[in-house]
Amino acid sequence: MGTNTFHLLIATVEGGHFYIAHREKVPVKIGVGGINRNLITDDAIARALKTMKAFKETLVEAGVSKILAFGTSALRNATNGKDVTNLIEVETGIKTNIIRGVQEAEYICFGARAAIAMGDKKHLIMDIGGGSVEFIIANATEIFWSYSFEIGGQRLLERFQKSDPIRPEEIKAIFSFFDEELKLLFDQLHKHKPETLVGSSGTFDTLSDIYCFRNNIPVTEAPETPFSIKAFDEIYEELLIKDRTARMQIPGMIEMRVDMIVVACCLIRYLLNAYRFADIRVSSYSLKEGVLAMLI
Repeated sequence: MGTNTFHLLIATVEGGHFYIAHREKVPVKIGVGGINRNLITDDAIARALKTMKAFKETLVEAGVSKILAFGTSALRNATNGKDVTNLIEVETGIKTNIIRGVQEAEYICFGARAAIAMGDKKHLIMDIGGGSVEFIIANATEIFWSYSFEIGGQRLLERFQKSDPIRPEEIKAIFSFFDEELKLLFDQLHKHKPETLVGSSGTFDTLSDIYCFRNNIPVTEAPETPFSIKAFDEIYEELLIKDRTARMQIPGMIEMRVDMIVVACCLIRYLLNAYRFADIRVSSYSLKEGVLAMLI
């Protein structure tokens, strides 16, 4: 139950593996209008409840025996977050576990590991949510450092992007904000020296899809999908000069990403400017697949 998107994943777990039977995602956007006030608005609550009721119907029809629900940044920071999850439990019977940022980062790491063979080399895993952004430095067996920063796309969008297309001075303000907020990240990058950036789901899925459409590569739901630093550079420059309507015309763009993708890409651009990575890999697995991996 993310700040921007609610995800439903139905899977079976057998013999040390999980098999996904159903995926669904809904742009509930519970952070809209209240994310920077630590509040979930009445309209957002209504959207959340409607979606969770629909999810419950799907779960019942599928004969699911065990339900796990997780709330992330918007729910853990909102003063009425617990009231929202209590209402959902009353209406659907689904109890929500509102997880801390460190737990969210751990789940994301397990999801990325299930998608990408990392070996012994250190990677920086990055998951851009609507409320928070998780960074994890890890390899296939060890987490060396992780942190959850409350600088997600919805927060950035409402705080900084007042124009569409985004204006240069707005980008400058975002970058200045990152200068202050991400000092801890760069201390750890220089300490551990990861060479590969792993983008986890969300924005990175959409960027990969755009890249695939442009290069006549089949778009699939594979655990790892194609992308590169060069591809990011080209897409980023295009996104900066287009408004919402023009962005929606880009093959591979989807409705639930079109508003937040510019500020999310500003964060990626800032990171790539400030630290040299050899390449980018994209994991289509994230928190929910990480939960499954940890259950195994």
